[in-house]
Amino acid sequence: MDEKVKKYIEKQKSPQKEICLKVREIILKTFPDIKEEMKWGVPTFSGGKFYIGALKDHVNLGFSINGLTKEEIALFEGSGKTMRHIKIRTLKDIDEKRIVKLLNIAGECSEDC
Repeated sequence: MDEKVKKYIEKQKSPQKEICLKVREIILKTFPDIKEEMKWGVPTFSGGKFYIGALKDHVNLGFSINGLTKEEIALFEGSGKTMRHIKIRTLKDIDEKRIVKLLNIAGECSEDC
């Protein structure tokens, strides 16, 4: 684990710390060779294609939406022009199948876009 990413996750309170660890694990399982680094003050992956941001009462898993269709963008929350997210409030809220699906939708485009 990148040392700065490790420090970011370790300083989070529960349940955000555990959510960050689980979401990171899912990202790394989905894309084993993905590059992880700190950017914008949060852990990012694939040069900013995805990010994990711990907030006061939840964790955002963010996705670049560049090149996605309107239907694909509608699967995410938020109103950003280039990034959208999903909110995860508890460990029980982690729907691994849905997260993997969203990672693949956003990740596929990054190869071609």
